[in-house]
This record gives sequence, structure tokens and C-alpha cells, in this order.
Amino acid sequence: MKTLYLAGGCFWGTQKFLDQFDAVKETEVGYANGRTEAPSYEDVCYRDTGHAETVRVVYDDTQLSTEDLLRYYFMTIDPTSVNRQGNDIGTQYRTGIWFDVSDVPDENRATLNSIKTVMDEVAEKVGRPLAVEFGPLDNFWSAEEYHQKYLDKHPNGYCHIPRALLHMENT
Repeated sequence: MKTLYLAGGCFWGTQKFLDQFDAVKETEVGYANGRTEAPSYEDVCYRDTGHAETVRVVYDDTQLSTEDLLRYYFMTIDPTSVNRQGNDIGTQYRTGIWFDVSDVPDENRATLNSIKTVMDEVAEKVGRPLAVEFGPLDNFWSAEEYHQKYLDKHPNGYCHIPRALLHMENT
């Protein structure tokens, strides 16, 4: 099992999108790479904490490679948009790909190389630099329970991801 932290605008849609893949074993929405400890949603939205709405993704990399997981992720975002996805605007909606730094340097290098490979592919395809942060995770705080699996609880809730992508054939 591997874990990545993916920020792709509003975390509700990103979580819903990722949950449809059999190889994804667990997701949790939260706040990553900010300047404060244990922020609330209100803190992140209104108090300039520097956190990004993020999904912690635990996946079986023998069923879905890191590269393929990231290729799916890039289907759901505008990778050139700064601090915005869809109608969501602000630093909390920036995009990012982060990983835990473990005691296994070779694994960290492999994860970073996978991220760079896919980012280079996407940059070449769009023809300009990407506005996606990447690298080691600084911090992650779980979001409030009402945000977890939000679009399962509220199927008509807002999401910047096209509905067709939320209902892909299971991979």
C-alpha cells in the first residue's frame, strides 16, 4: 500500500472521484501544508492558514500504479490554474501532490520520480508550466466529519469535476 495526498480544488469531488477505483482502499479529506495546527474549515476558508483542501489516498500500487493514479487525478483538474478550480477560488483550492517522507529513501525517490514523470507528460500536453505543487508533505489535518464522503451524503452537492468522471467504469 502507498499513500499520496492530492489537492485538486474542493476536496468533496476529488474524494468522490478517487473512491470509485477498486485499488483505492481508503480516502480521507483534510487540510494540508498550512501554517497552523488542527485548523477548522472556517479557519482554512477565512483565516489565511495556508492549508489546501486535500485528500489522503491509500491505494494498492500493485493494482494501480502511482503514475496511473496521477493520470486519473489530472483528468479532474486544470493543472495551469493558480488557486482556483471551477468556481472555487482561493489558496485553499490550489493543486498539489504530496507524499509522506518515510525512512525508505529509495521509496521516496521512486515516488518523486513517478510524480515528475506524470507532471512532465501533462506539461508537455498542455504546452505550458503547471501550477501544481509537489514534494514531501509538511502536515495533514483531518477535516470535520461532515466533510467526509460529502457527495455520498449529498449527491447533488456542488462539484467542479464533471459528473461523468464521478461515474466512470470502475478500474
